[in-house]
Amino acid sequence: MGKHYLNTLFAPKSVAVFGASDRIDSVGQIVFQNMLESGFQGALYPINPKSPEVQGKRAYADIADIGEQVELAVIATPPQTVPGIIGNCGIHGVKAAVIITAGFGEAGAAGAALEKELLEAARRYNIRLIGPNCLGIMRPSIGLNATFNKGGANTGNIAFVSQSGALCTAILDWAQSNDVGFSSVVSMGSSTDVDFGEILDYLVSDANTGSILMYIEGIRNARSFMSALRAAARIKPVILVKVGRHAAGSKAAMSHTASLVGADDVFDAAVSRVGVVRVQTITQLFTAAKALSCGFRPVGKRLAIVTNGGGPGVMATDRAADLGLTMATLSDATIEY
Repeated sequence: MGKHYLNTLFAPKSVAVFGASDRIDSVGQIVFQNMLESGFQGALYPINPKSPEVQGKRAYADIADIGEQVELAVIATPPQTVPGIIGNCGIHGVKAAVIITAGFGEAGAAGAALEKELLEAARRYNIRLIGPNCLGIMRPSIGLNATFNKGGANTGNIAFVSQSGALCTAILDWAQSNDVGFSSVVSMGSSTDVDFGEILDYLVSDANTGSILMYIEGIRNARSFMSALRAAARIKPVILVKVGRHAAGSKAAMSHTASLVGADDVFDAAVSRVGVVRVQTITQLFTAAKALSCGFRPVGKRLAIVTNGGGPGVMATDRAADLGLTMATLSDATIEY
């Protein structure tokens, strides 16, 4: 089986960071520091035309100066520079880019025009894009931390895909203290090009991924999304939160990532039909992550509840009944054990 067409996003052999910097707490400084500290296993090139060196590494004024093939571009420069950078990357054979920069479709008419220019440049050279307006992407097993999150992630078998960078940060912070690891963390941002469907298509065949968590505000390509979701749910647990259940939430999602949010009851029925578990809160998503990280896969509908208090046990039993679960009858030997 050949490599997936998104392989240069998830497993690049070389990365160029546009906007890499020594300026403390700038996005470019954090991204490049993360790449250095995570121990990226490929070639790493900081690009900054104003400095010959960034964080102790030789810097390049332009991608043309590198003289080696770059597979993934990570861009943290002002929005007006991004379409030109993508065009230049295309000329030099780059096939994937993560655009952390904000200020595109979510920023009004001027930003939408800039986003259109960005997409035209990417499609001219067949470059696939994550973002813009995203936290970045992580692949802990290969030391890829192309994000501006202050910290990394442990290696594990959970993939987390989110349209909110803030929620990526929250779950990464929580995971560190709860011994939960990830195969991939993907902050989608505005999902201008690569959407959930394509990410799912990669993850379903990814040997490092055992389960998939998602935070969704809106879907651009519903047909692709449902097809990939159906395929993923057949062989891996898929758990998601989707916001915008009401009119006010839909409006907020549009202003955040310019995402279109469809009728919630239609979405709920569709994901339930393909075997996906939809939760309603981030706490429930975190709980699911903890449960999945243990590697245990329950079968059937019988449930045993272990509790140190009667009240919580009764509440849990009621909720189990609501969900159609059957309380298991424990044998005398199990009770005595």
